Amino acid sequence: MSLAPRAVLVHRTTEYEELLARHGTRGQAEFFLASRGRSITEVAERHHRAARAVADVAAAVPLTWRRARVERADLDRFLFGPEDVVVVVGQDGLVANTAKYLSGQPVAGIDTDPGRNPGVLVRHRPADAGRLLRSAVLPGPAADELAMVEAVADDTQRLVALNEIFLGPAAHQTARYRVGPDHEGTAPEAQASSGIVVGTGTGATGWLRSLWLERGSTLVLPAPSERRLLWFVREAWPSPATGTARVAGALSAAERLRLTVECDRLVVFGDGMESDALSLTWGQTVRVGVCDTALRLLV
Repeated sequence: MSLAPRAVLVHRTTEYEELLARHGTRGQAEFFLASRGRSITEVAERHHRAARAVADVAAAVPLTWRRARVERADLDRFLFGPEDVVVVVGQDGLVANTAKYLSGQPVAGIDTDPGRNPGVLVRHRPADAGRLLRSAVLPGPAADELAMVEAVADDTQRLVALNEIFLGPAAHQTARYRVGPDHEGTAPEAQASSGIVVGTGTGATGWLRSLWLERGSTLVLPAPSERRLLWFVREAWPSPATGTARVAGALSAAERLRLTVECDRLVVFGDGMESDALSLTWGQTVRVGVCDTALRLLV
């Protein structure tokens, strides 16, 4: 007998809850903000909107379904199942934070604060949750297949991201490494920089786009569903021992960027989640490219 679907509601602690955790009471938090010329009213209102959205989505889950909730900080310890339907209630970034832990489960993005969020990934309102959940378990649900990026180290460590992967020094200072295409007979270039960003078409609306604009790059930004990546080196330093010839490029679905570490520690993290990073050291190699798994975002 097959298991009933499980609705997994993903949310994150609100700013209001963080203030209460830090200051103990609303009055103390209000005093803290007032001393800095801010009001707690707006923060509290956003909290209440988010809480209502989570409650509305939870109420829309069919009675015969199983259900679970997970907070953003616990995502790396939560085990998603193949029969799960994931409902992310929050901001666009929360969808990206969740995507790296999935393996093809359908995802619905619910916007808790329309007009404040861009709505690129949280495309729906709480009132849409019931329809989305029911459609998710039908054959061939309507979904966008958003390309993802993965990094695989030579010791089998693996990391996946929806927007971009960063490879560089933990303190954002200078890392030394050799980088180049993952092809036999292609010599890599020794570099010293503050890191490399490898991004997807979804990431082309964020950090990747800012690097692309800053460089005045002629590379064509990928579309979110396109299995193609762009990469940029940040602040490459020219010296007698390090070069700047390979500071940007594109990767097709079949190509990989290969990086070999030549410093004590280099970290690899995705979508801004530095707390969940790979740590590499002298002589280790990591390859970055298009991930075989895509994010199935319900439309």
